[in-house]
Amino acid sequence: MRKLTILLILFFSLQTVHPQQIDKRDSLMKLLVRAKEDTGKAMLLLRLADYYETNNQDSSVYYLEKSKALSESLKFEKGLYHYYEQSAIVSFTKGDYGKAMEEQKSALALARELKDSSFVINTLNNIGIVYSYLGKFEEQLDYTLQVKNMVEAIKDSSKISGIYHNLANCYANLKQYRKSTDYALLSVQVHTRYNKRNDYINRVYATLGQNYEDLQIIDSALYYYDKAIKESVRLNDTYAEAAIYGYKSNLYANRNQFREMLKASERSLSLARELQSRQMLASSLYNVAYANFFNDNNAKARKEINEALLIATEDSLTDELKNSYIILSYIAAKDGDYATSLLAKIKSDSIQEAILNEQVIKSAAELENKYETEKKDNQIELQTATILKKNVLNYILIGSAITILIIFLLSYRTYKHKRKLQQQRINELETEKQLTATEAVLKGEEQERTRLAKDLHDGLGGMLSGIKYSFTTMKGNLIMTTENAHAFERSMDMLDSSIKEMRRVAHNMMPEALVKYGLDTALKDFCNDINQSGALKVTYQSIGMETAKIDQTTAITIYRIVQELISNTMKHATAKSAIVQLSKVDGPLNVTVEDDGKGFDTQILQRSKGIGWTNIQSRVDFLKGKLDVQSANGKGTSVHIEFNI
Repeated sequence: MRKLTILLILFFSLQTVHPQQIDKRDSLMKLLVRAKEDTGKAMLLLRLADYYETNNQDSSVYYLEKSKALSESLKFEKGLYHYYEQSAIVSFTKGDYGKAMEEQKSALALARELKDSSFVINTLNNIGIVYSYLGKFEEQLDYTLQVKNMVEAIKDSSKISGIYHNLANCYANLKQYRKSTDYALLSVQVHTRYNKRNDYINRVYATLGQNYEDLQIIDSALYYYDKAIKESVRLNDTYAEAAIYGYKSNLYANRNQFREMLKASERSLSLARELQSRQMLASSLYNVAYANFFNDNNAKARKEINEALLIATEDSLTDELKNSYIILSYIAAKDGDYATSLLAKIKSDSIQEAILNEQVIKSAAELENKYETEKKDNQIELQTATILKKNVLNYILIGSAITILIIFLLSYRTYKHKRKLQQQRINELETEKQLTATEAVLKGEEQERTRLAKDLHDGLGGMLSGIKYSFTTMKGNLIMTTENAHAFERSMDMLDSSIKEMRRVAHNMMPEALVKYGLDTALKDFCNDINQSGALKVTYQSIGMETAKIDQTTAITIYRIVQELISNTMKHATAKSAIVQLSKVDGPLNVTVEDDGKGFDTQILQRSKGIGWTNIQSRVDFLKGKLDVQSANGKGTSVHIEFNI
């Protein structure tokens, strides 16, 4: 069986709040007793939370919340940033990746508000790691490459070992194990040869162990797993140590070394209980149960897998629940309890195919109740069969019932799948129809804009310029009073203003830079124009757009989207500054528009009938893009759009 434990990447921290190893708990507690209610105490509480992060998460959460309360009362934004950053790490190690992402985005907003590039780099890096645990590996690589570019731009060599580590994890997730190994070895080399700090060097060794295992170089895998464990003990990183023993357990399982598998999994379980991480505890329990299954200790295996199922169900740990049911099916089959084995297999398949939401958890609970009822019925049936000396007819009936159940389930699944495909095809046809109509409207709109811009510039512009020339000629042939001369000059000024306004309108309708030089230059000019107007400070960022090839229709559509978003910011957000970012690095084109305005409740967008927002949504749909709006009252607005171009 492939690895059942969670892939160990965790957060490599670029922050400065982490204490050195010489900071002991007792000395920190003594400092805390004497500390005043100021920012120094808030940072001291964070150091205590960091001390407990990898060995006692309940204590870590306690000190984090105390630090948050003090930072809020002092309006200490730097302390709040560190609170969200460290709290996200705790949520991450508990397996709550949704909460970890929310907390990292709060940290990112504060980092940008503080204008601290180191904080921004750290938070972007961690967001990329959370994306990896959400299964969005391309997004993870995109964020990590952004971090690498930013670090190289500011020439901060102290972070390079950690960056190579994260790139190794990115490529491992994309199953490019040799490339991952190269970056992991670079991380170790920078850390050891050039003495560059990496507080998570043990996890770099763990990544190397995983890569060599996937490449079937087992001796190297075990060597690096042992180095990772040794470093984890030195760093007091209990979470990493428990996970790495889990990796060794799976490696031994794949090589049929079941006694070594049992030793490693039991050590992982012992550390998980000490750590008080329920996600790690559930993972370790089903590893130990699996090891006992292979070592012919089914009674103990059944007890441990039931404990794992209980924890996974209570905490909605979907992966652990699925894996526990798979192992339960093996254990039950070995005991001759085929009904339980079949039901457990059905449950694991159901969880595999379902979406991770409350309905899945509720369905799993209902299946659990049904399992308990059927378990009792089967026990009665087995007892009856024993009394009747296991009558052959009963076996035939039971076998037939199971066969019919399997056929029924497979038939029903096939029927549902066909219905789903038919509905999907209908939806695709409707979407194509809508996109065709939208394309016609957008093309017509841009053609009309182009025509009007040309008519204004060539027609009305030419006429106004001719009138100005005639007036200038006329002035030289007329004798006017002083008063009439002043009136004539004012009229000429008004005529110049009209010509400039006409040219500005024509430019907005179809920017010349967009047609001649492309999207990147046009948006840069647009942002500069907004800056010069003084209405809003707009920062334009471009990543990988120099070599991007974008057709004119797509470029015009994206330009209009950004234009409308900035217009909405100036009209409604009461913002002082905004950021427009375009990036295209070996994948989709990403467009991000953020502001520091007053924000709003994003639920109102579902009811919005405004022309501006409708135009934005139509254009995004036309390019088959993915639109994500993040905002809250008082926290600004972030709009992220992804186009597969």
